[in-house]
Amino acid sequence: MQFRRLWIALAAVLAVSFAVLGGVGYRAVRSAPPIPLAVVTPDGDTLFDGRTIQDGQNVWQSIGGQEVGTVWGHGAYVAPDWTADWLHRESLFILDRWAQQQGAAGFAQLGIEQQGALRARLRAEMRHNSYDPATGRITIPPVRAQAFEALEKHYADVFGNGRDAYAIPKGSLSDPAQQRQMAAFFWWTAWAAATQRPGESVSYTSNWPHEPLVGNNLTGDAIVWSVISFVLLLAGIGGMVWYFGAQQHGPAPERLPQRDPLLGLKPTPSQRATVKYFFTVAALLVVQVGMGALTAHYGVEGSGFYGIPLDRWLPYAVTRTWHLQLGLFWIATSWLATGLFVAPAVSGVEPKGQRMGVNLLYAALLVVVAGSLTGEWMSIEHKLHANFFWFGTQGYEYLDLGRFWQILLFAGLVFWLWLMGRGLRPALARKDESHSLLVLFLVASVAIPLFYGAGLMYGQRSNLVTAEYWRWWVVHLWVEGFFEVFATVVIAFLFARLKLLSVRTATSSVLFSTIIFLSGGIIGTFHHLYFSGMPDFVLALGATFSALEVVPLVLIGFEAWQNIRLARAREPGTSWVGAYKWPIYFFVAVAFWNFVGAGLFGFLINPPVALYFMQGLNTTPVHGHTALFGVYGMLGIGLMLFCLRALRPGLAWKDRPLAVSFWAINLGLSLMVLLSLLPIGLMQAWASVEYGTWYARSSEFLQTGLMDHLRWMRMIGDTIFAFGVVVLGWFVLGLATGHSYDRTAVVEEGEWHARPPALRRAGD
Repeated sequence: MQFRRLWIALAAVLAVSFAVLGGVGYRAVRSAPPIPLAVVTPDGDTLFDGRTIQDGQNVWQSIGGQEVGTVWGHGAYVAPDWTADWLHRESLFILDRWAQQQGAAGFAQLGIEQQGALRARLRAEMRHNSYDPATGRITIPPVRAQAFEALEKHYADVFGNGRDAYAIPKGSLSDPAQQRQMAAFFWWTAWAAATQRPGESVSYTSNWPHEPLVGNNLTGDAIVWSVISFVLLLAGIGGMVWYFGAQQHGPAPERLPQRDPLLGLKPTPSQRATVKYFFTVAALLVVQVGMGALTAHYGVEGSGFYGIPLDRWLPYAVTRTWHLQLGLFWIATSWLATGLFVAPAVSGVEPKGQRMGVNLLYAALLVVVAGSLTGEWMSIEHKLHANFFWFGTQGYEYLDLGRFWQILLFAGLVFWLWLMGRGLRPALARKDESHSLLVLFLVASVAIPLFYGAGLMYGQRSNLVTAEYWRWWVVHLWVEGFFEVFATVVIAFLFARLKLLSVRTATSSVLFSTIIFLSGGIIGTFHHLYFSGMPDFVLALGATFSALEVVPLVLIGFEAWQNIRLARAREPGTSWVGAYKWPIYFFVAVAFWNFVGAGLFGFLINPPVALYFMQGLNTTPVHGHTALFGVYGMLGIGLMLFCLRALRPGLAWKDRPLAVSFWAINLGLSLMVLLSLLPIGLMQAWASVEYGTWYARSSEFLQTGLMDHLRWMRMIGDTIFAFGVVVLGWFVLGLATGHSYDRTAVVEEGEWHARPPALRRAGD
């Protein structure tokens, strides 16, 4: 009852937020750009039908989808955005054809007045919505049909013969029928991007991409709601400062215990069974970084790796798919294993058969990881054909794995939830002071399989708007939302278990931070969907609530300083806390990157006025790397180290490898962003504002000498980062072999002492 107000506030936030998210999503999906029954000319000739568009979407998905360029700004960054590229090329073709009808060699040879007249004619034609709901047809003039035929040949050449500048290998798509189908899908995305919604003056994608030739410019709504988001951010910061200022005269922090509370406790069988999860985490992390290095290198050498024609076996689409999927796998594995480790520690009871359940879940994890990665490679290499969606790749970023593997993973998460529930049940029945924290722990655990299940809500032939809507439920609400709530509760439990934090303080802090975070975070999902075929009012919701997401991050330094204070504890009899220094320091890194990666770099691109020009540029991976790895990756590493430390609290670690790893990873991540990704992204943003999105993503702009130098500069940060990851992997491996333990130290009565040489025995 002491936390009743906080629980009521949390329930209200969840109810209102999901009502808005669901209601707006329902309306948005119903008003999505229509897939016509046919695209015809005024003479009645059919250019292609709606089935061709849907088949083309499936062809695009099967060869990597969003891992080969972007559509509507979402996906990979080496190849063009196919929407912006098609729209610009089609516009130039039409202008040149009209100019030739006036006797000129091309549009560039016309006078200024003639060019202006043709531009106005082009805008009127491209923005006119000729979709007839009664017949389900889109009628286009002959010149647009001619443009389609010409561009179909262009893209057939791109995907048939390959393009080093796009990291697209020869033979990526060789079937003429499939080439035409994919061209039809690209045409539809460009049609939706330029065509005005019925009764409105903006296109289906709110005038994205920026393309002056067709009148796609920043809207007034985008500017107004961006300004409002800035004001809300400042107001929210002021409110948070006032709140924390009011807490300054609260109770003094608890005195640290004189010895490690975990000393003398024997790990349960299921806790020991989680160790292999953490070894797998370290292995997947190392492999993921290797895939990331290959993916980055394809940006400067599109067909190989220092002369080795690697794209014959591992094309860019595969390495980037694996890079993202492995990242999600190892981070999620670390967090799930931490939950399995914490459950019996909280309840003090291990249910019968819990160890077997943990082992079965681990085996299922290996099957999903190996099966999904193999299927993705087979799909992109054209070995699965019609089965690509189920056993290969869905083609959507972060949800690349085939639907069969996705269902298995969902089932595994439900099984994990069952293991968590049976492990926590004895503690929930006690109704002691930790009851509220336990309930929040269980709620967050339920949310993990629940929101991953949102990825099952679209089908193989769903409208792209529907797929994007549900995809961001998974990426934003699952990865960025409730997994973070779960991890926050886990950290609170770990600190409370070590008596570094009282249960009451931990409970109130976690409940409050969860309320503040979810108040903006749930509806803030819409900031990913400004220009993805959603109605224009999504700009208002996404802009305002995504600004509120940043508010709690501005005072994240309080959390960081609290953790640093704990890690540096030097009170008499508390040197045992030093054994947890590096796990805690990784939590400090989480706080730092939460502010920088999620806060600063996130808000850099979140306001509509910024994202309009920056969507699909390298400013997005700036935010992606510093938030996904900087926050969730660091958190996964910290949780892994904390659990491994707690398993054998009486043995000292060799701290130097962890120190080297910690600073190398953080320094490398910083240099990767500051020396390469951020400068490239800002220069692309200038090009997007000045000339249009197509130019910012074009090979003419990206394959210049300066851009090549900036991409090569990334090697500095990448090398330091990779070195830190390898050292971390070596250290974790050493916990299995024994070489990471310091046999010269022993803990006695909570203090670390040098061990006499005669007692230094291997395995002691």
